[in-house]
Amino acid sequence: MPYEFLNVDVKDRIATVTITRPDKLNALNARIFEELDQVFTAFATDRSIGAVIVTGAGRAFVAGADIAEIAAHDAAGLARLSAAGQAVFMKIERLPKPVIAAVNGFALGGGCELALACHIRVASEHAKFGLPEVKLGLIPGYGGTQRLPRLIGKGRALQMILSGEQVDAAEAHRMGLVNVLATASTLHDVALSVALQVAKNGPLAMARAIESVNDGFDRLADDAMAVEARLFGSLGATRDMAEGTAAFLAKRPAQFTGE
Repeated sequence: MPYEFLNVDVKDRIATVTITRPDKLNALNARIFEELDQVFTAFATDRSIGAVIVTGAGRAFVAGADIAEIAAHDAAGLARLSAAGQAVFMKIERLPKPVIAAVNGFALGGGCELALACHIRVASEHAKFGLPEVKLGLIPGYGGTQRLPRLIGKGRALQMILSGEQVDAAEAHRMGLVNVLATASTLHDVALSVALQVAKNGPLAMARAIESVNDGFDRLADDAMAVEARLFGSLGATRDMAEGTAAFLAKRPAQFTGE
């Protein structure tokens, strides 16, 4: 399916989604959200895709939301806009396949929130992260006030949110916002290497692992453990589990089918 602001390429079971609005530094507008929703809905049930890479065209990952679009809304409209964006990013976070953000430049506002919704973040030396909404009289509205504290801690997150200042890739890596650092020239290869590494694992196991982390994160410890035990047990009825254990015992590579 052709998209106006996304380029989607699939090779070796890895889908690469490139946001292509470089004249606006890939700023998120309503149409981009619609297209992200469509493509990630399709990915969820496409068994030919083992992992997804999200990146941006040009010198930005995503430099934020489309401010002209935001400025046109009243209070009720902003609430609807926030809820709609949150739903799309939640779909990315809950995708039953690994999603890797390849952050090639500015990841500000909604762009930082998009990166936070991905499961793993790889950043080039030129990447910049920030949630500058307070400088516009707003707060992060696409999950930033919730995901960032859970990732780097409440104090550091509040410093970033309340100052609105940017941090570079090295600092983002130090604080745990970024998983892997790369140079500008190696970013795609590093992100692809991460994607290929995870995509070779059992697809049902990865789906359950993502579900367990997401579902158990904010529960009390006993409830979270029960979630893990239930999902762990559910894999015992799968062919992938039988294949994976048999392959290990036979000292051969596993051939997973997602069944």
